[in-house]
Amino acid sequence: MYETFEELEKAIEGCKKCKLANGRTNIVFGTGNKEADVMLIGEGPGADEDRLGEPFVGKAGKLMNMAFEGLGISREKVYIANIVKCRPPQNRNPEDDEALACLDYLRNQVILVKPKIIVLLGSVALKNILGKEYGITASRGNWVDRKGIYYMPTWHPAALLRDEDKKIEFWKDLKEVKKKASELGIEL
Repeated sequence: MYETFEELEKAIEGCKKCKLANGRTNIVFGTGNKEADVMLIGEGPGADEDRLGEPFVGKAGKLMNMAFEGLGISREKVYIANIVKCRPPQNRNPEDDEALACLDYLRNQVILVKPKIIVLLGSVALKNILGKEYGITASRGNWVDRKGIYYMPTWHPAALLRDEDKKIEFWKDLKEVKKKASELGIEL
């Protein structure tokens, strides 16, 4: 385990633990408040994220930012990371071995951030964090309390681009996150 973000980021530099390293432009580590009470976890970087080295800066990220703005959530007050740190080809879902190669990095990020709430963006994040038995359709919008952390599974913002109907559920889920944060004395 790494004691600081600097140590962890240095350890990830040049990572070759899985085949995703072969096609990456940048490692997409994470962004935001490193002492955030709310953390969001997605599946992996897309083309824009790979190019810029920052999570959720493409179309899905812009949609998420619009939801944040509409709900009065400051992106600067949350921390955002992904299951995998390198872009899967053609934006496919990360394969199990790729996710497994990166999970220790993500676990270390969670330990360093110490969030009280984790928003799981999509099925890949849900299954890799809470377990393969969870399904996003049945789980989204329902709190899971595990080891003192509240987890809110919801749609990945990219899913909203494919299915407009999911935007309302995503909005409701983020409203629940804001409500729970308020109950816990967390300002977003």
